[in-house]
Amino acid sequence: MQAIQDRQLVRRSRIAVAAIFCVHGSVTGSFATRVPWIQEHASVSAGQLGLALAFPAIGASLSMPLAARISHRFGTRAAQRFLIALWTLALILPSLATNLLTLCAALFVYGATAGMADVAMNALGVEIEHRLGKSIMSGLHGMWSVGALLGSGVGTIAAHLDISAQLHHLVAAGVLTVLGAVASQYVLNLHPAEDEEAPPRFALPPKSALLIGAVGFCAVFAEGASLDWSAVYLRDILTTSAGVAAGATTGFALTMAIARIAGDAVVNRWGPVRTVRVSGIIATLGGILVVIASNPLVAMVGFGLLGLGIAVVVPLAFAAAGHAGPNKSQAIAGVATVTYASGLVAPSIIGGIAQASNLTISFIVVTALTVGLAIFAPVLRPRASL
Repeated sequence: MQAIQDRQLVRRSRIAVAAIFCVHGSVTGSFATRVPWIQEHASVSAGQLGLALAFPAIGASLSMPLAARISHRFGTRAAQRFLIALWTLALILPSLATNLLTLCAALFVYGATAGMADVAMNALGVEIEHRLGKSIMSGLHGMWSVGALLGSGVGTIAAHLDISAQLHHLVAAGVLTVLGAVASQYVLNLHPAEDEEAPPRFALPPKSALLIGAVGFCAVFAEGASLDWSAVYLRDILTTSAGVAAGATTGFALTMAIARIAGDAVVNRWGPVRTVRVSGIIATLGGILVVIASNPLVAMVGFGLLGLGIAVVVPLAFAAAGHAGPNKSQAIAGVATVTYASGLVAPSIIGGIAQASNLTISFIVVTALTVGLAIFAPVLRPRASL
């Protein structure tokens, strides 16, 4: 009877964590759609906005190790409730900024709270996956993508109705904070053993996390490059209309979301190593199609295959990190730091290469990195099976 109750508790926690992933993604989607309003309200140029948008990744990278310490001290349930509330409420800050300095400060806090909540929810996901004995991380990240789509959809409507980002984000933050708090009540409430040493406030990622993070780096680099530059690629290289060009970005995002939701079934059948090898091949094929495309349709198919190929890699990297050492949160923070850095540098590197040559060369680099997914997939093998 106790075993049945424990399994029901774990399944309920899985649903709760999926809801938290959705809430986390909704904050990101809500913010992304109102960046033009925030830029105008803060009176910053395009170059200054680019500088400010680096601060979320900086804040996240510096704060993520703190999530492990908070969970250690207060337990996973209280930590998750606190950290997801910080993240949802931080949505309010960027729209209040009136100049570059306050915008950078607001985005630093926004990113710092995002990173800590990210580590806490991924650590819980890895623990639930371990207890269920099957892959669930891809589906959880799929719920994040669903949340991002929902948040961006509401944001698009708010922008179309000319509702200020301040009002929109105040209401969204209130709703999402309540949803996050309710979902957090049902996650596993785990506490460390009495003799377990508290994790450090800041520590360099362990070697195992660096190797796993390198695989995540390749995937996130391709993701950032495709999301930010796919529409520009179709417009500048293939001279398409703005509407058709935007379709490449939409197709990429949709294939990623669908693949993540369906990815657990594939991982449970093939295992993480084989899944990432095949994913790397698919992504590489997509990159090749983008590079050789002479018409928009071929390029759009290529971007769709890129999204399909890289979708499950980051969830599997987090899962592998969680199984790589005794402290799940600390290992996940290490992998997250590497992957966040990739997301930070990818768009600027792609732009720099394009400035020096052209966007086709930029996506040759992206394609080369997707080859690395297939080559280095074995680092994601669960340690127990080594």
